[in-house]
Amino acid sequence: MKKSPALHAAATGPASTRQRRKEARPQELLVAALDLFVERGFAATRSEDVAARAGVSKGTLYLYYPSKEELLKAVVRENLGALIAEGADIVGTFEGDTKGLLAFLLHTWWERIGETPASGIFKVILTEMGNFPDFAAFYMDEVITPSRALFSGVLQRGIDAGELRSVNLFETVHLLIFPMLMMCLHRHSLGPCHMPVRELDPHSFIDTHVDIVVNGARRRTASVAVARRAPNRKTA
Repeated sequence: MKKSPALHAAATGPASTRQRRKEARPQELLVAALDLFVERGFAATRSEDVAARAGVSKGTLYLYYPSKEELLKAVVRENLGALIAEGADIVGTFEGDTKGLLAFLLHTWWERIGETPASGIFKVILTEMGNFPDFAAFYMDEVITPSRALFSGVLQRGIDAGELRSVNLFETVHLLIFPMLMMCLHRHSLGPCHMPVRELDPHSFIDTHVDIVVNGARRRTASVAVARRAPNRKTA
């Protein structure tokens, strides 16, 4: 059915444009906030700076985010929280082995976080959150705890399937996660300085990282276990 000229004008006129602009505003504020928090630091960034970067008034900013802390929480939820929830759904439906699942999760994480401005969140968190205990508690509840649960579940899945031996989940989860955070920090520290060294390829690094962790956690065969326990004997 063809739209009447009046309906078409209503859908494309100034009022409709303003509505679309209003709907896009929260996302524009989050993008501006993330850029400034990474460039200047959380403590040094003022709310009015974020509003100016987004092209709105300070009052408009407060309509959506009543404080700078709430703005940072929204940045974290938008970029990290959503991806963690998505990862949990993937784990529930993935049909491959543990190595394939870990590789898929970490490559996806790098493409969605590491290669984007969102990687700067970790620079802000690791350098400043000791001064903001309330936000640190929020980050623990909404990022660290669910991330640990996600990767603990992946490892336990491998243990239950007989792929992995019964490793210490808490330590092994951190062994998986910390190198990813260091790559993000490198991207926002030495990376921009173009140091004259071989550039690290993140995806090649992830493949190597997963290979070493998974092979180190694999169940040992009986022959390997005996060989490890056997004392060294010197030949005459």
